[in-house]
Amino acid sequence: MSLSRHIDPEVLIRESKDKGHRRHLAGTDPSRINQPYHARYGTASIPKFCIPSKGVDAEEAYQLIHEELSLDGSPALNLASFVNTWMPEPANKLVMENVSKNLVDQDEYPMTQNIHTRCISILANLWHAPSTHNAIGTATTGSSEAIQLGGLAMKRLWQERRKADGKSIHEPGPNIVMGANAQVALEKFARYFEVECRLVPVSVESKYRLDPKRAMEYVDENTIGVYVILGSTYTGHYEPVQEMSDLLDDYEKRTGHSVPIHVDAASGGFIAPFVHPKLAWDFRVPRVVSINTSGHKFGLSYVGVGWVIWRTKDYLPKELIFELHYLGSVEYSFSLNFSRPAYPILAQYFSLIHLGFSGYRAVALADLKNARLLSRALERTGWYTVLSDIHRRKPGFQGAAGDDDNPEVYLEGLPVVSFRFSDAFQQQYPEIQQKWIQTLLRAKGWIVPNYELPPDLEKVQILRVVIREHLAEALVDRLFADIITQNLIDRSSSVHAMEMLEGQHIVRSDHEVLGKMEKGSGTRSSGTYARQC
Repeated sequence: MSLSRHIDPEVLIRESKDKGHRRHLAGTDPSRINQPYHARYGTASIPKFCIPSKGVDAEEAYQLIHEELSLDGSPALNLASFVNTWMPEPANKLVMENVSKNLVDQDEYPMTQNIHTRCISILANLWHAPSTHNAIGTATTGSSEAIQLGGLAMKRLWQERRKADGKSIHEPGPNIVMGANAQVALEKFARYFEVECRLVPVSVESKYRLDPKRAMEYVDENTIGVYVILGSTYTGHYEPVQEMSDLLDDYEKRTGHSVPIHVDAASGGFIAPFVHPKLAWDFRVPRVVSINTSGHKFGLSYVGVGWVIWRTKDYLPKELIFELHYLGSVEYSFSLNFSRPAYPILAQYFSLIHLGFSGYRAVALADLKNARLLSRALERTGWYTVLSDIHRRKPGFQGAAGDDDNPEVYLEGLPVVSFRFSDAFQQQYPEIQQKWIQTLLRAKGWIVPNYELPPDLEKVQILRVVIREHLAEALVDRLFADIITQNLIDRSSSVHAMEMLEGQHIVRSDHEVLGKMEKGSGTRSSGTYARQC
């Protein structure tokens, strides 16, 4: 008689499950346990200082790292950053298809290199280079690398001029002029490449940016160039490129010394062409020899791509261009990095052809409109003073219907809202520290930095919000409500807090009353945990 005739299949399956469950709970080798979550690192320390002797399953490794990263802030709520955090799903697909490509392998990935060249031509045309065939440029890992390259080119050209005139390039040595509001990457160039950094103090009168007239006090025959910033990271103000150029023109007529301009358009390079097309800041200004921008900011690509373009090949010395015999082809390189991922360049090209001029203009206009909305709301409270100028009308423009959609009515700048406690607020509540707002907003998920202005104004602290594409009006409304709520929390010990709330009707947002029943609308409590509203 067959033994199998006496075995119930359902009993066999049930017994097998029970044994597996017992092994799952009582196994002695953690690496062999079929544990669905966290595996061996559920109770053991995750490797932090040395590589483990044995690895874990890929899914488990993902889950471990994923859980730790959940403690990071949300990129969408990181209003401290200029970096783009969203692209359409087809762009994400394109990125993943090309995530393993190395841009430097030009012979292996010829179409990727072709797209790289197209992006350079598009930007050269957008910035009015005399000829896109003569302009030259490269992708970089961001504006930081691009700024180094622009500075290096100006330094080398200065050295060549000095040598041709029989003058020393060492004593007293080269210098470069920039506003004290310059981003750290500009100062890094000076320090790393042994150029004296001459920082021009900024002031309230100069709108917290470079003052061209004062900058001329720092210019001499050893000045390799002037960095002019199209969009200060502090307040979003554009620095006056044309005015700086005019003063340098006069200086050259008087002294014979030619001082070029490099425009750091890290953020403004993808804003000004679309909303302020008449503004002269780019290659239309003859003294501008090079421009950089960050494609991963308002260029709407993912992080990892910047661009630097020179007016013509004459402004990029051959000594900075390397001829490479690599992987079966002859290639040319003039970037600081060699290997770099190709996908950010492809993502940049995707946005360029997906959005076109009209699309970029629509995004920039929406950003500026939302920035104006937040600026005006903050100032109307009387509690804040806004330092950015994007919500202020140009002198001479009269109010008219539809003006809010016309960028020519307003002063130029980035969609950045920099603000501080008003003088009246500080006088009334001297015990309140502005930096508390940053901490309290972080508890709500918002990342809004509080930091000091540049030297000479370092006693002034500001809060700054960068309005990016994803920050729609609904989020701006919620942000404003949370900012005001935190103000009230800070002053909760004051007997005047509720009086101010009642007196400032704009403080109460729709979020605080939407769907909320008035007191007394419910029945009296019956003693259970369910209580009236």
